[in-house]
Amino acid sequence: MSIRPLLSSAWTEWLIALRFLLDNRMQTLLILFGITVGSAVIVFITAIITGLQSNVVDRTLGTQAHIRVLPLDEFNRLAPLPAGTLSLLRESPRAQRLRSISNWQDVVTLLDQHPRLTAVSPVVSGPALALSGVARASVALIGMDPLRYERIIPISEDLLAGRFRVGAGHAVIGSELARDLGLNTGDKLRLDGGEGREAVVDVAGIFELGVRELDARYVYLDLKQAQTLLALPGGVTVIDTRVDEIFAADELARRIERLTGLRGESWMETNGQLLNALRSQSMTTQMIRLFVGISVAFGIASVLAVSVVQRTREIGILRAMGSPRGQILRVFLLQGGLLGLLGSGIGGAVGWLLVQVFNIFGPGLFQVTVEPGLIPAAMLIACGAGVLAAAVPARRAAHYDPAVAIRYV
Repeated sequence: MSIRPLLSSAWTEWLIALRFLLDNRMQTLLILFGITVGSAVIVFITAIITGLQSNVVDRTLGTQAHIRVLPLDEFNRLAPLPAGTLSLLRESPRAQRLRSISNWQDVVTLLDQHPRLTAVSPVVSGPALALSGVARASVALIGMDPLRYERIIPISEDLLAGRFRVGAGHAVIGSELARDLGLNTGDKLRLDGGEGREAVVDVAGIFELGVRELDARYVYLDLKQAQTLLALPGGVTVIDTRVDEIFAADELARRIERLTGLRGESWMETNGQLLNALRSQSMTTQMIRLFVGISVAFGIASVLAVSVVQRTREIGILRAMGSPRGQILRVFLLQGGLLGLLGSGIGGAVGWLLVQVFNIFGPGLFQVTVEPGLIPAAMLIACGAGVLAAAVPARRAAHYDPAVAIRYV
């Protein structure tokens, strides 16, 4: 069998690449250790920040709708003046009264058919006074259909006592409000909507959303009872919706505005600071990935550059035996790819293990999950970085003159 077919086979390239790596085990182990640490850092930091972001978003959106559909603001209308008339006007903004959405039943039917909305709930809300004995508190009445509303905000999951029951003279109140008024489940609560509109309800449940402002003010009622107390018979003040992709809420709110002629307010508008914080965290993660990837690539490049110098004589012999330049190039590219693949594989496993340690022994504020595609993506990036890092040393090795390389001592 001739030497040239043997040298041109793919198996030979793999064997030569492995031989070069194994001949200097300490050097190979050191670069593998560096790649492992870098990959573990990428997996662990990405999983932690992603888990933190998910937890913050879940907590935030667990107490509010993704998009709220509201009536348009009222504004002052001025009668047109005769041509040539000079007028000096001082206009004050018009007070926004509590009012219903026009034809809200048709709007709800329209939104129910929207493919990107997973839940739609008409709500009537407004201010009132809550009284228990001599204690009183300013509250926000929330009237809704329980079956629809629980698809927006699952209040039943946040109950401390009782059950989520509204209608037939029952209400559900926040834990802070119950503490302020000295109420427990089964107690009576008087609600005063003003102008003689009053109702006495039984406290059927007490919830805790984890937001003090909401726990101290929200009182959930049946839709019809809240409409009566707020002097909006048959009306609703807002339509809450939930979307299939939370970060598309702003775009969908604009579409709903064009579709209904009403005002769409997304959670991204009302939580601008939170959104900026999430974007900053994502940018931080990308920066960490970039710099760790650059350090790994430089490590591989430096090791292979040294390897080219150390293997100059062997490279010359291979070239003299008929090995083409392309094969020498592929040998060193394979070394870079193997280093990146093996190191990132071990690093991914270490990163996953660190995440489990965090979940077991960490503060326990939230659970971190490693997304299925995170470790393969890290391995792919590291392997690609290894091949790119090996390109310059590989080209140098491939262009060695065999006669000069064999004489190299």
